[in-house]
Amino acid sequence: MLTAGLTGGIASGKSTVSAVLAEAGARVIDADRIAREAARKGTAVHADIVAHFGRGILLPDGEIDRRRLGDIVFNDPVEKRVLEGFIHPWVREETARRLERIRCDEPNAVVILEVPLLFETGMHHGLKEIIVVVAPESVQLARLVARDRLAPAEALARIRSQMPIEHKKALATRVIDNSGSRERTRAQTLDVYRRLTLCSGNDLPEEC
Repeated sequence: MLTAGLTGGIASGKSTVSAVLAEAGARVIDADRIAREAARKGTAVHADIVAHFGRGILLPDGEIDRRRLGDIVFNDPVEKRVLEGFIHPWVREETARRLERIRCDEPNAVVILEVPLLFETGMHHGLKEIIVVVAPESVQLARLVARDRLAPAEALARIRSQMPIEHKKALATRVIDNSGSRERTRAQTLDVYRRLTLCSGNDLPEEC
């Protein structure tokens, strides 16, 4: 089994790339989805978050208002670390469980760990392959404003709260440029997947 990390800046196109990889045959573990599951009403993580941030972050149905919570943590590094302290341990544990299940069921699988904060959480350690999806900040900003209906200043604060993309690129083994068309991104992604499948065996070809 080959396990590769997939990360990039916010609104850089990680979900687009992971969807293409899944369609091509990779097994994708989405850490952001796991984090959302961890923070659902009724979980211990949900209780911890509400106890710290207050009931003002809740929607009428008791679920967490992700936008309201985001407004807090993306503008306050201390509060951001508090939230990560609640969520990240659960995400790491659940990711490990899912990896082990795949290892038992599909020992030759190519597994993609889609983790927005791959480097920040240290989940890149031990991975031989790290895919970083990149796009210019202006493209990220436009996408984030359109997708999440944020004011430009809010969107920029979220972009700049993360590790600079140049630092992520320096740690990558594969880089996918998602600043162009979907067709171009898809072609790059399929090429990366082809190379990962080649490198998943014991006898690694020179192309790896």
